[in-house]
Amino acid sequence: MYSASSKTMPCLLGMSTEEIVRLLEEMGQKPYRGRQISAWIYKHRARNFGEMTDLPLSLREQLSAAFSIGRGEVLLERKSCDGTVKLLLGLRDGESVECVYLPYEGRDSVCVSTQVGCPVACAFCATGLMGFRRNLTAGEIVEQVLVAQDIAVREQGENARISNVVFMGMGEPLLNLEATVKAMKLINSELGISMRSLTVSTVGVIPAIRRLAEYRLPFTLAVSLHAPEQKLREQIVPLARRYPLDELLQACHEYAEITGRRVTYEYVMLAGVNDSLKHARRLGMLLKGELAHVNLIPYNPCPEIEGFEASPPEQIQRFQEELERCGVRATARVPRGRDIEAACGQLKGSLAGRKALGRMSEGCATSERTL
Repeated sequence: MYSASSKTMPCLLGMSTEEIVRLLEEMGQKPYRGRQISAWIYKHRARNFGEMTDLPLSLREQLSAAFSIGRGEVLLERKSCDGTVKLLLGLRDGESVECVYLPYEGRDSVCVSTQVGCPVACAFCATGLMGFRRNLTAGEIVEQVLVAQDIAVREQGENARISNVVFMGMGEPLLNLEATVKAMKLINSELGISMRSLTVSTVGVIPAIRRLAEYRLPFTLAVSLHAPEQKLREQIVPLARRYPLDELLQACHEYAEITGRRVTYEYVMLAGVNDSLKHARRLGMLLKGELAHVNLIPYNPCPEIEGFEASPPEQIQRFQEELERCGVRATARVPRGRDIEAACGQLKGSLAGRKALGRMSEGCATSERTL
């Protein structure tokens, strides 16, 4: 648990090596001390200053009295039969968020959250039921990668490394743009994960997409489209009322032109809602000739949300084939972690909610630990 003082102390997690060096210089220390501390935080994933054994005891005591590293607590862990691990992280102010460790053949990924709750409230998504609490700091976002790295090492050995990070957890990253961009830069510079291995998802906050283009960072932008028509999209993504489809697609076109980076369009497949071949042809017309790729996402049910069903696999395949006939490349995503409610649209971020609503799928060997 946290002491009252540790909750209010300045955090070093979320600072770059250069910022930590400057801080230590202000304390009268040599620059290499700052580099040592940064390595302990980001490379060794230290949770307290006592672990930093190559620092003088007097400096460790001085740091402990004035700063917090900023690490949270893992409150709950659930493991799926497919190897996916969902983690509920307790933050210093008592809030909590979820992140998901995703092991694949040849790579390990983590899905991170950027907000506590979400103000967007997409119709099919459990996170929106929480409402919006607050933005995460850059340090709180980066910590989710550090926690996932701990899990990777535990599950696969010391040589395991998180290689990909997707900003697709709780919250809308582009409504927390400053912290999201800083977290991306820290993940790249401090954790050594390529910027090209980062993906940031958005429902389409147009001013922030235009600002992102100005950074010219080589990450992947993923836009949650979910419908090829304005009225239908408003029903699925309420924020579409503020950012119309035609303006969003124009902003994405400009983003691709400025950055030279392909835009990924996410499309959750809802039976009888947005999954007809007519919808596929309309989507194909919108994206034909664009630097674009479509990810078709099977709908993941949530007990609290009624009115939606997943499109049958054969319909998803027909939809994909129709898009490709229109000249638009598309992939059908394979769901991960459904049995532990860790898949797209299922994150809730509440310990009470997890205990009340968490379910183990019959016939699937999952495990759960409250820590």
